[in-house]
Amino acid sequence: MLRPRAGGVAIVLVPLPTVLAVRAARYGGDTPLDNLEIANIPDPVAGPGEVLIAVGAASLNHHDLWTLRGVGSRPLTEPQVLGCDAAGTVLAYGESEVPDGAPPLGSAVVVYAVMTCGRCAACRSGDELHCPRVGLLSEPPYPGTLAERLVVPVANLVRLPAAVDLVAAACLPTAYLTAYRMLFVRAGLRPGQRVLVHGATGGVASAVIVMAAGNGLTVFATSRDEAKRRTAVELGATAAFTTDRDSVKQVVAASDGGVDAVLDTVGEATWDFSLRVVRPGGTVVVSGATSGPNPPAQLNRIFWRQLTIAGSTMGTREELARVVELCATGRLHPLVDSVRPLSAAAEAFAALAGGERHGKLVLEPGG
Repeated sequence: MLRPRAGGVAIVLVPLPTVLAVRAARYGGDTPLDNLEIANIPDPVAGPGEVLIAVGAASLNHHDLWTLRGVGSRPLTEPQVLGCDAAGTVLAYGESEVPDGAPPLGSAVVVYAVMTCGRCAACRSGDELHCPRVGLLSEPPYPGTLAERLVVPVANLVRLPAAVDLVAAACLPTAYLTAYRMLFVRAGLRPGQRVLVHGATGGVASAVIVMAAGNGLTVFATSRDEAKRRTAVELGATAAFTTDRDSVKQVVAASDGGVDAVLDTVGEATWDFSLRVVRPGGTVVVSGATSGPNPPAQLNRIFWRQLTIAGSTMGTREELARVVELCATGRLHPLVDSVRPLSAAAEAFAALAGGERHGKLVLEPGG
């Protein structure tokens, strides 16, 4: 582009390179999905300790819907690129050479969504979830993954084996990592044990069912909706129940005295049920409270039956690597509802908000 200048000399204006991204242009309102926009943003550049990735696939999470509503763990700024989960190809590093131990250029990788300082005692010990500055991609000041290219710290890369494609990998960093930590770290479950998960076909719940059934656990599910209970069984649950009082006896009978662990993301509405169906000495793992955070504690039931109540959020980078390994060895096949181009983001978000999906919704920026 030429712009005239005094004296007849023209100044050449070179447009800055841009990439396509899905972002929240504003927050809140009666129709939060109206806050969504697809726009061109400046092409990101990797700095020291960072890596530039060509995003091949990115999946949606309810976290994105909460952001559009104006709810976040940090003060929100606008516009904000959405998305926590992505997989893609390494394009460039911020250093002149590939850092020691980092995937070579052109490698397929999945992005660990948790952002930390990388320097504190928790980060240095591999317990980065307890970093005092812990955050998540798409939470200010961090970028979101729903874009053609993405810059993240080199430490947030997990290299993908050839057996794991980008679409499957893009499903893992939030829902499946959360499910893995709840099942095998916080509940400490082993093959042959029994677990119950609430919500049946929710993002984390369906990940729990698929992962548990594929790794030697007997899994039960709950839902108030009959169709969703049928879907839970199709995904691998042994049986699915409502959460009324009569169903407590049915779960206890089906699990031969109570399940070894309950995974609860619902909170107040299911808390009493959870405490009644877990066996004496069992564990209730909590990773959400969508129906409310303050149920009656029932401390007498907890101490008398010697129950363990464990909180859980996301997972570590090392745990994400283990989830990738489960995929590579065929013990996990992430459930994908649909794959759409980035330009169809509004349609995918509407499906997520309406519950009209059977597995993860994936966008392909390259499409």
